[in-house]
Amino acid sequence: MDRILLNYTHSLDSAAGPQHGVSLQELEGMAERLAMAQVRVEGRRAVDLRWLDLPYASEVHQEVLRYAESVQGRFQNVVVLGIGGSALGNRALHTALNSPFHELAPPPGHPRLFVLDNVDPDLIGEFLDHVDPATCLFNVISKSGSTAETMSQFLIFRRLLIDKLGEEAHREHICVTTDAKAGVLRPIVEAEGYASFVVPDGVGGRFSVLSPVGLVSSALVGIDILGLLAGAADMDARCQTSELLANPAMVYAGLQWLMQERKGKNIAVTFAYSHRLRDLADWYAQLLGESIGKLSGKGDEQRPVGPTPVRAVGVTDQHSQVQLYVQGPYDKWFTLLSVGDHDHRVPIPPDYQDRDALAYLGDREMGELFQAERDGTRLALTDAQRPNCTVHFPRVTAHTVGQYLYLMEYAVALMGELYGIDAFDQPGVEAGKVAAYALMGRKGFEERAQEIAAAQAGLQHEV
Repeated sequence: MDRILLNYTHSLDSAAGPQHGVSLQELEGMAERLAMAQVRVEGRRAVDLRWLDLPYASEVHQEVLRYAESVQGRFQNVVVLGIGGSALGNRALHTALNSPFHELAPPPGHPRLFVLDNVDPDLIGEFLDHVDPATCLFNVISKSGSTAETMSQFLIFRRLLIDKLGEEAHREHICVTTDAKAGVLRPIVEAEGYASFVVPDGVGGRFSVLSPVGLVSSALVGIDILGLLAGAADMDARCQTSELLANPAMVYAGLQWLMQERKGKNIAVTFAYSHRLRDLADWYAQLLGESIGKLSGKGDEQRPVGPTPVRAVGVTDQHSQVQLYVQGPYDKWFTLLSVGDHDHRVPIPPDYQDRDALAYLGDREMGELFQAERDGTRLALTDAQRPNCTVHFPRVTAHTVGQYLYLMEYAVALMGELYGIDAFDQPGVEAGKVAAYALMGRKGFEERAQEIAAAQAGLQHEV
């Protein structure tokens, strides 16, 4: 079985130095707190943290597969209309498990995938300029059905489909993933007869990738969703032990807390040494930032907590960010995503052997160079006393990606307990949504609109 491994050797003081590295004693000293955090998280598994059991929802998995089979070959494009947790996971799974050139030449019988996770008019306008909606299946994803970005897109593409195909035929081009009973979209689904899937209760957006939110588009473009879920289930089993150093989620959560609270590392960099894994770093940035960036405590004792997530891609960002990482402020710690065996072997020709700057590359392979670049960066970080750990993927497969997703979700859930916050709400995001509703004239938000207008009426400073 392919098992991903968390190597935290270079996060310890023995490698990164006592000022910046964590001692094994400090980490082991977190054992009781992490065990208590695990008990609290597990205590909510059947109550309001239903995402923990997503790997075992076999009836739902079969429903998704049956739908994907029923529409196979009928559409040239699958278009995800969603944002945040309704988009980042979909893109990450696609780029990890399908060809980076899938949209150029998809395998026979499989559609292209487009994730329109913004309302920038140039993005939507360019899509309309280049893609015929009649060739598309639109996967509308919103649990509440009130997400302004997603619903505006839904209104646009629904009307275009009706105008081109007619009231009846347009319905085959829309499937909806939303709440089982509540929200704006469910009655629309029932009235229109759209194909639909359920976002289960107790599954927040950033923890929803293993639900129909992420599985529907994945199955439609040929990803092995059962392998993905089997990997997640295997990681769940590993996360059940209360023995700290045998539980990768506990170790990672403990390291994150210690790095920020004890070592002053307020920035968590995910450095993906795999082109295929680059969007997993984007997915994790939302998971970490939106879950842990909160106010901890009560009353006068409240304080802001949470690391700032940063994404980097190796080797690309060796030439844009590593200078900062190696010689800049000591406010970062690093997680490298590493791959053992790649799907392709690309030999380097032994040309120009009389030139030292090129001769050493001849008769080697691109994978060897990639590995040397990765290991060189890890050595440079460690030598500069920049703590780092590595999540090692033996290969990039549905099974290993499923393990990673579940590991990070579980680790972030534990982090919430350590930081003393609710990892599953997002009050800061809601404030921005309310302001947007007011500015767009949504009914019920008139008072907020007046407050904004009054605040903006003051003197403006521009240059």
